[in-house]
Amino acid sequence: MYFWRRCENAQRGSLRHHISMDQGMNRHFLLKLWASFLLLLITSVLQAQPDGYYNTATGTGATLKTQLYNIINNHTVRTYDQLWTDFQTTDDNVSGKVWDMYSNCTFTFITNQCGNYANECDCYNREHSMPQSWFSNASPMVSDLFHIVPTDGKVNGMRSNYPYGETTSPSYTSGNGSKLGTCSFPGYTGIVFEPIDEYKGDFARNYLYMATRYENVISSWTSDMLGDDTYPVFTTWAINLLLAWHAADPVSQKEIDRNNTIYTSFQHNRNPFIDHPEYANLIWGGVVAEPTNHAASFSAHSITLNWTDAIGAVTPTAYLVRMSDAGYEYIAVPADGTAVANDANNKNVAAGLESCSFGALTPGTTYYFKIFGYTGTGISIDYKTNGAPLQTSIVAE
Repeated sequence: MYFWRRCENAQRGSLRHHISMDQGMNRHFLLKLWASFLLLLITSVLQAQPDGYYNTATGTGATLKTQLYNIINNHTVRTYDQLWTDFQTTDDNVSGKVWDMYSNCTFTFITNQCGNYANECDCYNREHSMPQSWFSNASPMVSDLFHIVPTDGKVNGMRSNYPYGETTSPSYTSGNGSKLGTCSFPGYTGIVFEPIDEYKGDFARNYLYMATRYENVISSWTSDMLGDDTYPVFTTWAINLLLAWHAADPVSQKEIDRNNTIYTSFQHNRNPFIDHPEYANLIWGGVVAEPTNHAASFSAHSITLNWTDAIGAVTPTAYLVRMSDAGYEYIAVPADGTAVANDANNKNVAAGLESCSFGALTPGTTYYFKIFGYTGTGISIDYKTNGAPLQTSIVAE
């Protein structure tokens, strides 16, 4: 168990022991005993979070990242073999069971250590959340506990060295819902591994730590998530993903305990983004990337459509406007459970805007439009398809 929990449980056991020995003890003694327990607990927490540790972290952007680097670098380096025993303290879920973020398997420390595996739940191993191949298996990254966690061997193997991301079309799903598949997060279309929502923030903060702790060498690492520089370190899509995960899944008690344990017992440095979640946006929130290319076309040949939002017991949360230059009959009715992406012939518009435009049209051509209200998103999307949707046609000028 984590250090403060051990202190708390031990002290509570001591308290029960004293009470059972003498039920007639006076109230004053009990209050003194309870005060001693609180002092022990508070002292252990303060020791885990040293006063003044971040006093020199006063800047923003790249400056703040460098200030944090100067605070957390030169940590005590563990050997790769030591991680097996370190995990027993850093990642103990319940009474000697491994806290695995990739599966629902129940592993016992050491007993179920990999080894060979063929199926999920065969064994657990040491997962580099930032894959070793990205930094050529170099030390000290290869044994840094802040990004290495125990995970199911099979799922770890499926993850391989793919970047983290989000996928709506997984080719593989683990027992706890982690997924492998083509990325659906804007800006990247390669294969990605998506952990479950409960741990997305954990892994995002792992990556922000790595970008900061290894500021001096990370520009030479290779990955589709990295931009070959010291700042902002990540490609635009990657930092957008990590900041989104960081915000959606706030720091948990699990992370706080693990951070304290790594600091006090092993590496003697900390993950700043667990202690101070606000540092993430202070460093990367203002990152603006220049677009890769200019607009593909530029003309005045466009059509703007306007409508009045639907009313009723269930109102649409958004609308799908579809266009054809061949006729109404060539505009397909959307299917429930299948979202339609925005493109030249389709526009998704949030309720309340009541307007959208289609551009790059051919002058003198008649264009046909239909509008479908809907609720939900992704596989839960539900279109209004019964009855007759509104339609209109316009000649482009």
